[in-house]
Amino acid sequence: MSFTLYPIETGNFKLDGGAMFGVVPKTIWQRTNPADENNLCTWAMRCLLVQTQDRLVLIDNGIGDKQDAKFFSHYYLHGDASLEKSLRQAGFGFADITDVFLTHLHFDHCGGSVKYGAGGKLETVFPNATYWTNEDHWQWATQPNPREKASFLKENILPMQESGQLKFIPVGQEEFLPGFGLTYVDGHTDKMMVPRLQYKGHTLCYMADLLPSVGHLPLPYVMGYDTRPLLTLREKEIFLNKAADEQWVLFFEHDASNECCTVKHTEKGVRVDQIFKFSEL
Repeated sequence: MSFTLYPIETGNFKLDGGAMFGVVPKTIWQRTNPADENNLCTWAMRCLLVQTQDRLVLIDNGIGDKQDAKFFSHYYLHGDASLEKSLRQAGFGFADITDVFLTHLHFDHCGGSVKYGAGGKLETVFPNATYWTNEDHWQWATQPNPREKASFLKENILPMQESGQLKFIPVGQEEFLPGFGLTYVDGHTDKMMVPRLQYKGHTLCYMADLLPSVGHLPLPYVMGYDTRPLLTLREKEIFLNKAADEQWVLFFEHDASNECCTVKHTEKGVRVDQIFKFSEL
């Protein structure tokens, strides 16, 4: 199956640099991700629109705009891009989306799924779309552990099911569509799905939170947000070795400066090879 792909910028936000790099000291991580006076680094929320002959699949959809001012005050949203504007620039609207593929249900990945409609009632943003997750992750998100509870917001999640638009991908299913493969990882959160797309002779991987940025390539650079950091380390090792062996293109959801890169084997492990814009593929 052939795809036309469109990067969809939904705006930037800020998160604590220490939380994003875990045990790695600031003196090291600030070389690639400089922090402001509050120790906050800028991160993108870059989604991906996948067009086939008869479907229009949106992978993730950003933070949305329905939370209150107190919530947004913690994340310093900035930039000119928005989900609606970026879709429009690609030539589409919310009603054109046939499928919303969610890598996982943390608020910065699925918040754009749901909005407040008439009378303050929650409703889905994409009226004609099927929303896709997997049942294991759905259970994890709707019955959250205390550590992730603040990331799984019921107003982002439950309206997908209440609308009748939610469907589950069977855990272990290796393809969402022909040429749209899936890798399941459990270190960041349970059963996050990492898409792999065959595009222009390349394997393009939408990295979600397995690898937030180029700065996270070394194996110990694991987010403090990850629920199972040692498992993330192992999952990264397997994934990056294969990416280097097969020259995969890594497409970053959260790297505000770099859209894509390839990686290579070095004496220090897998490291960046080439960094480039998606449009240069």
